[in-house]
Amino acid sequence: MILLIFLPLVGFGQLDQKLVRTLIEKKEFSRAEKLLLPHTDGFEDLEAIELLGDVYGHQKEWDKAITEYEKLVEIRPNIANYQYKYGGALGMKAISINKIRALAIIGDVEEAFLKAASLDPTHIDTRWALVELYVKLPIILGGGLDNAMQYAIQLEELSLVDGYLAKGFVYFNGEDFGLAETYYKRAVVVGGSLTCYKKLIEFYMSQGELEKALKNLQEAYFKYPSEALLSQIAEIEQKM
Repeated sequence: MILLIFLPLVGFGQLDQKLVRTLIEKKEFSRAEKLLLPHTDGFEDLEAIELLGDVYGHQKEWDKAITEYEKLVEIRPNIANYQYKYGGALGMKAISINKIRALAIIGDVEEAFLKAASLDPTHIDTRWALVELYVKLPIILGGGLDNAMQYAIQLEELSLVDGYLAKGFVYFNGEDFGLAETYYKRAVVVGGSLTCYKKLIEFYMSQGELEKALKNLQEAYFKYPSEALLSQIAEIEQKM
C-alpha cells in the first residue's frame, strides 16, 4: 500500500529528459521550459540546467541561455561542452548587439572556446567556432586568418572533410580563391555530403561561375534529390 501511494509522487518529481528533448525537437519550447524550471532552482541537476539553456538558445534568448550555461561552467569548469555552449551563447549575443557593446564580450567568448579546445582535443564544433571567430575578428582584437588557419589544421587532423571545408572558408575570406576552390572540391571528393556540395556551389555562385555551379548542383541533385535543389537548378539555367 505504501509503495502504491508514494511511487506516483516519486515519478512525478523526476524529470522526463526524453520528453523534454522531444519537445525541443518539436519546437514546443514553452512546454519544455515549464517541465525544466522546477529542476533548475538549485545546482544539482546539471542536465536540466543544460537543457534549459538549450531551450533558451533555440529561441535566441541569449541572456537567459548565458545565465544557465554560466551556472554549468561555474560548477563544472572542466567540461568542454559546457564551455563551448557558454562561449556560443556569448558569441550569439555579441552578434545581436552593437559593436561597441560586443567588444566587452569577445574576450569571454574566445576564452570559453579556447578552454573547451584545451579540455577536449577532439571537440570538432569548438574548433569550427574558433575558425569562424578568428576570421570575423579584427586582428587588433586577437583575430586574423593565421589564427583561424591554426584551428582549420587541427580540424583536418580530426576530420578531413571538416578540415577541408574550414581551410576553404579561411582561404575564401583571405581572398585566395584558387586555394578556396581547391579545398572545397577536396571536401566534395572526400565527404560528398550535401553540405560539401552546397559550400562549393556557394563558392562558384560568389565568383559568378554559373556553369560550374550548375554542374555541381546537378551532381548534388542526382545524389540528394529535392525540390529545393531542383528550384536552384532552374534559377541558374534562367540566368544562363
